[in-house]
Amino acid sequence: MREFIVEADGGSRGNPGPAGYGSVVIDAATGETLVERAEYIGIATNNVAEYRGLVAGLRAAHELDPTASVRVRMDSKLVVEQMSGRWKIKHPDMKPLAAEAARIFPPAQVTYEWIPREQNKHADRLANEAMDAGKRGEQWSASASTAELDARAARSARSARSAAPEPSGPPGDATAGAAKARAALAASGSGAPLKGRGELRDQPHTARSLTTSGPGSSLSPGAAAAKAEADARAARNVAAGATGATPATGATGAAGATGVGSTPATGPTVGWGAPPDLGAPATFVLLRHGETLLTPQKRFSGSGGSDPALSDVGREQAERVAAALAARGTIQAIVASPLTRTRETAGAVAARLGLDVLIEDGLRETDFGAWEGLTFAEVRERYPDDLNAWLASPKAEPTGGGESFAATARRIAATRDKLVAAYAGRTVLLVSHVTPIKTFVRLALGAPPESLFRMELSAASLSAVAYYADGNASVRLFNDTSHLR
Repeated sequence: MREFIVEADGGSRGNPGPAGYGSVVIDAATGETLVERAEYIGIATNNVAEYRGLVAGLRAAHELDPTASVRVRMDSKLVVEQMSGRWKIKHPDMKPLAAEAARIFPPAQVTYEWIPREQNKHADRLANEAMDAGKRGEQWSASASTAELDARAARSARSARSAAPEPSGPPGDATAGAAKARAALAASGSGAPLKGRGELRDQPHTARSLTTSGPGSSLSPGAAAAKAEADARAARNVAAGATGATPATGATGAAGATGVGSTPATGPTVGWGAPPDLGAPATFVLLRHGETLLTPQKRFSGSGGSDPALSDVGREQAERVAAALAARGTIQAIVASPLTRTRETAGAVAARLGLDVLIEDGLRETDFGAWEGLTFAEVRERYPDDLNAWLASPKAEPTGGGESFAATARRIAATRDKLVAAYAGRTVLLVSHVTPIKTFVRLALGAPPESLFRMELSAASLSAVAYYADGNASVRLFNDTSHLR
């Protein structure tokens, strides 16, 4: 049976904003690029563009050989997990696209694999080309495709390898073609940072490696050489001004897609600054609710317990944080967990700022099952084995069918993506609980699940995460309680 690799990507400059996708079909045996597809799709979100890219790639593979097996490789954790059946699809815009993608091939012929963004730069580049074309009022043209050039490069690279001695370096060293590509990219100043989305977010706008082979790469040497030669060729085109793409003013050109077509001559922006073309980030100011009677006793208090209200101390804390936020004057919307203590805290802020409170179930606290209302010591005494398992694995549930930290993380990631899309460029107060707020921070930093046990979060404290249009995030770790003094 013939095997294809489908690499797909999509991006939105604004999320939602002007969007496009790119897809490439690769012969798994030879590494040759067989088909490229790209399209400017108008105003859409990152996720919709990603799904459109997936559908286009699968259809292109089906046209080549409907009996082939297909390995889909994408850097969108959301799409990979949803199409693999591990995550539910709730968004109404994505359900029909996912269903369309699932109908193209029999399910047994398609597998899905998440890859880091640096391994998806071919589809990423096509998505950028499509968006650049849309900016010019055009559609991406297949006449500008690099597929045939890539195929020639792959054949040349294989011929060169067959005539050359075996490399003497250790296993995992980059091929000569990849090394040349990196040298050309470095010489041209086009080492633009690649995009980031999905479950774990990187530090904002940090340049990533452009290596196409070696540890972590699942491409064959032929595919690596082909992509390396294509990168070198693209770098030379950028240096010569031959791409015809509209130059970008910052390090990245799209929310969800960056590539050589939008690389600035001045090189990538590194650090905390956001390039002008990314616009303002979606900033989540994370506020833990004020104290309840259970808080100072350090008792488990999740979404499955008694749903306690704020104590007198907690109400005072809520009023003080409301005054502090009013003085800052940056909050544009308020979203809260449905539990009583968060709604009361959010209500105090809303009254001071003159805003409404939107309730979001995804911000609720973890359900601690039979541990609700107990102290850690009491849980240790009553359920020692369950507690040890919970401390050892994020997949372990509290006694009595509570919610695991892994399940909480999936819920928070989905909530994050929904809210980032809804509040792009705005500053939003999210009033939530210990575990959800720690999880927002953990996911933004790309920290492991066990880091939840290494964070302290005071009642009525503030932290913040900014989500940029290219999918990167930065964390501001105030744990600020200055308003309480």
